[in-house]
Amino acid sequence: MKRIRSISISVGILLFALPATAEVAITPDVVYGHKDGMALVYDVFQPEDANGASVLFMVSGGWFSGWAPPERRQRQFGYLLDAGFTVFTVQHGSAPRFKVPDAVADVRRAVRHVRLNAERFGIDPDRLGVMGGSAGGHLALMLGLASDQGEATAVDPVARVSNRVQAVVAYYPPVDISESAGPNERFPALDFDPALAADVSPINFVSDDDPPVLMIHGDEDRLVPLSNSERMGEALDGVGVVNKVVVLAGAGHGFRGANRDRARDETLSFLTARLVTE
Repeated sequence: MKRIRSISISVGILLFALPATAEVAITPDVVYGHKDGMALVYDVFQPEDANGASVLFMVSGGWFSGWAPPERRQRQFGYLLDAGFTVFTVQHGSAPRFKVPDAVADVRRAVRHVRLNAERFGIDPDRLGVMGGSAGGHLALMLGLASDQGEATAVDPVARVSNRVQAVVAYYPPVDISESAGPNERFPALDFDPALAADVSPINFVSDDDPPVLMIHGDEDRLVPLSNSERMGEALDGVGVVNKVVVLAGAGHGFRGANRDRARDETLSFLTARLVTE
């Protein structure tokens, strides 16, 4: 059995409370595509002592994807930047205008664009990790489990590039959209043809060539129940894919205090093992 299930009751510091100490070069608003006359962008954070590995963070909550000053985002990823990871914060076409299938297509293109520009950003194109929470976790899983090698004959050079990644971190991710697609006032990105839901449900794409996956979930999550990560872990176990489900005792949808600290430590350890030391 490849999966490890662990319960956290530890006490620690805040995950995102500490500022980064590394010197970081920020490249804001890199355009990776266009849709409906609008630019799709990501920000790049390059630490002075970069280790060549990178992490693409899905800026997505309820498949809403909003802008924030990159200097503010830098603080959120201080623990990764201090460890030498180059971080890309990926924004996709946001709800309510754009739906889940749109978001999936956008982030797939973002991975291709990052890999195509690996030399520019000083990263190894074969050491890409993806992560996100909730809807962002869903998108990270889609990238990890439903990737491809690109279309060799495409006119667009970005489309010719692989969107495969080497590690996935997903916090409290929904894994099956099949029962959620349709009219939804709270999450308008789910208001799309239910016939398309299977194509954006990561649980349907589990295969033995998937990259290692870390999922972190609270056992008191009422929005996206823990059963989502457990189900995904069982499916990955079934095909022999290395994965770990960390269960945070008493945590709901979103981590605070000791749970933030545990999530940070688990994430850093996992990404270091998969992208730096292997």
